[in-house]
Amino acid sequence: MNTRTHLWSTDLLPELRLGLENLRAHKLRSLLTMLGMIFGVAAVVAMLSIGAGAQQEVMAFIEQLGVRNLIVEAREAPDNQALQKVRKLSAGLSFQDLRVIQSNIENISAASARKRFTPSKLMPKPLAGDSPVVYGVSPSYAQIGNLQVASGRFFDESETTSAAPVAVLGEAAAAALFGADDPIGRYVKVNDQWFRVVGVAGPQLTVQSDVAGIPAQDRNNIIYVPLYSSVFRLEDGQSAQKDEIDGIYLQMTQGSDIPGAAAMIRGILDVAHRGAGDFTIVSPAELLAEQRRTQRIFEMVMVAIASISLLVGGIGIMNIMLASVLERTREIGVRRAIGARQRDVVRQFLIETTIISLTGGVAGIIMGVGLSQLIGVLAGWSTIVTTSSIVLAFGVSVFIGIVFGLYPAVRASRLDPVKALHYE
Repeated sequence: MNTRTHLWSTDLLPELRLGLENLRAHKLRSLLTMLGMIFGVAAVVAMLSIGAGAQQEVMAFIEQLGVRNLIVEAREAPDNQALQKVRKLSAGLSFQDLRVIQSNIENISAASARKRFTPSKLMPKPLAGDSPVVYGVSPSYAQIGNLQVASGRFFDESETTSAAPVAVLGEAAAAALFGADDPIGRYVKVNDQWFRVVGVAGPQLTVQSDVAGIPAQDRNNIIYVPLYSSVFRLEDGQSAQKDEIDGIYLQMTQGSDIPGAAAMIRGILDVAHRGAGDFTIVSPAELLAEQRRTQRIFEMVMVAIASISLLVGGIGIMNIMLASVLERTREIGVRRAIGARQRDVVRQFLIETTIISLTGGVAGIIMGVGLSQLIGVLAGWSTIVTTSSIVLAFGVSVFIGIVFGLYPAVRASRLDPVKALHYE
């Protein structure tokens, strides 16, 4: 047996047993002392898991938009009066805008306009849920939007040019219109036009709220049709106030200056629309960077708030250990009288506070994980328990326990042995 192992067995193990016996002798008091650490750690783990779940969902959605993409969204007027004011300056987004952008912006590898509407009539009728939204797009939209086709195919350029009556269904739209049946080769009637289904898109991530100008929408509940389909000509005839198109999707080449291109597009459209402010430019790359910065700030704030519970728990440990020092003054005097050094007394009390912190930390982690899962089930939120949140919460709890237990331990070690032996 080497010297280090000998010191461990002769010094630490007996003190560890003594610490456990002292804590067991006051079970209720020990449990109440641990509660502050338990709730503090649980709060840190649960809050970080909820935040991580929400942030990851949004970041995954932004990544799906494409970090090399730029999206121009038409901004809807809040009321008819505001719309009339905008129309005096601008006719809204148009194919002309797309052509001007393509002529003046370099390094565009793919582009697609988009026009959408919610049909007033659909056949077959949706089995459940909201009615699918119709998207008129170019074939390049599948590449730009990272749209994977689960079965069948996406329509091609010739079908777009000839306005062929073909359609690709989103996953939810296919389920709503045809249930479990295979929709490939079947027909869908949108308002007064029939479309033959040639493909079904794979699942797309969606978010429940607007993200930087992109409206919240179930991206799986969409019917994709060629942009020049006659259904859009009929739709346009219903209102002279509608934009020619309501979205422009651009994919830049690898290594392009995305922020610079976004600034140039904004300048071009501001001039063309005479400063009407009827559009929004979305840069997923900038959104992703901003979201990551926001996540770091959010995590720091959540940790700071939840750490208040840990701080209260640390104060509880200090309070209880100070009371324990008074109760065990004669015991400390006896230990000092028979040769115990100050550091032995300090170590004895620190072992007890460490046991409280470790036990409270483990129990808090279990409670925090369970709480985050319960919130996820009851509230329908996405929660992610990360290793970093567990390590952070556990490490902070142990640190606070040791720091707040240090003062009572030092105070106990400095008691005068003679006075301690005569203490009543």
